[in-house]
Amino acid sequence: MTVPAHVPDHLVFDFDIYADPRIESDVHTSYVAALAQAPDIFWTPANGGHWMVKRMDAIAEVVSDPEHFSVREMQIPRVPNPPFFIPLSLDPPENLPYRKAMAPMFGPVAVKALNPHIQRWAETIVDGILANGEGDFMAEVAKLFPVSVFMELMGMDLARLPEFRHLAESFFDNQNDAEALGALSAQILGILKGLVDEKRANPDDKLMSHFVHADMGDGRRMNDDEILAMSFVLFLGGMDTVTNVTGFAFQQLAQMPELQARLAADPEGLAQAFADEAVRAFGVVNTPRLVVKDKDLLGVPFREGDMVLNLLPVGSRDDRRFEQPNLLDIDRKRAQHITFSTGPHLCVGHVLGRAEIRILTEVWFSRISSFELLPGAERHFRTGTVMALETLPIRWTAK
Repeated sequence: MTVPAHVPDHLVFDFDIYADPRIESDVHTSYVAALAQAPDIFWTPANGGHWMVKRMDAIAEVVSDPEHFSVREMQIPRVPNPPFFIPLSLDPPENLPYRKAMAPMFGPVAVKALNPHIQRWAETIVDGILANGEGDFMAEVAKLFPVSVFMELMGMDLARLPEFRHLAESFFDNQNDAEALGALSAQILGILKGLVDEKRANPDDKLMSHFVHADMGDGRRMNDDEILAMSFVLFLGGMDTVTNVTGFAFQQLAQMPELQARLAADPEGLAQAFADEAVRAFGVVNTPRLVVKDKDLLGVPFREGDMVLNLLPVGSRDDRRFEQPNLLDIDRKRAQHITFSTGPHLCVGHVLGRAEIRILTEVWFSRISSFELLPGAERHFRTGTVMALETLPIRWTAK
């Protein structure tokens, strides 16, 4: 809990990314409020001590400067033998061949081809709960829909969905427990290794088979370690990220009956605008960096060995870049945000994520005219490097 000698007193602001008491179920708005009096870049002594960056322009500078801010360690607090992800844990230019290998499966053309499958999953899941009139949106929709899409894309056994969801949630729940993190990583890698072996023996048109047989240049194929490190990050993202964005967005939407009425009247016409604004307002990934070379930036003395956490969701609500940044406004003129990061580590799945939220919104409002929070029900959440809404009890009126 000590503050290093190179950190000036005026840049210290105490904040616990895993358990700050100021954060409530409306995680994003309460997060921004909790940091309102903090410097734009500040040092918190919690969790081993690290920098936090909250402004969009400053975040862009950090994540676009791998010479000083490396992705080779992305755990806060730092742990021995941190998890290694491809391409996430590689600075450019080392990450570029792997991003190139992933791009064809996640680009606009590939995602457009997936739209009928995404539509089918959305219809199946929403139709399955429609008659109930109420339920936990997270457990019954958000934790099933994007995960089912992802598992089908990867070529995974859909019967194992609850098991895989539990593993991903446990991984993020234990970010500050090195022993638990190691055990969970080993378990996930074991599952993925089994899938690699299966696809090597029986190739198909799924994503894991694409990785096994992808040409990395000069006829080279990726080895098992490379494939596992690449599929590990996709496993965690596919199991958790779109689920969480969707949950937070629908939590807010449940409290906006006028916007619901507009979406219900024209789901196909407005779902894209809703998806775009939901992504801006409800990002969930805070991306760490390790300082590998001293740098003074914006009056802040970053020193080798410091950890830095870039608050992408807070940056996408920067009041210097957006009017009424905490308002979910589908009429907002579309503007660049930082939710998916920027530069050499722009999220490779951003096109797919937007498509999933758009299609789910279309299907939801083609069948449901309105919904609201279930009165008196608790809404549990998680903070940390990846934020999540764990429960969202609602009740709805079908069309």
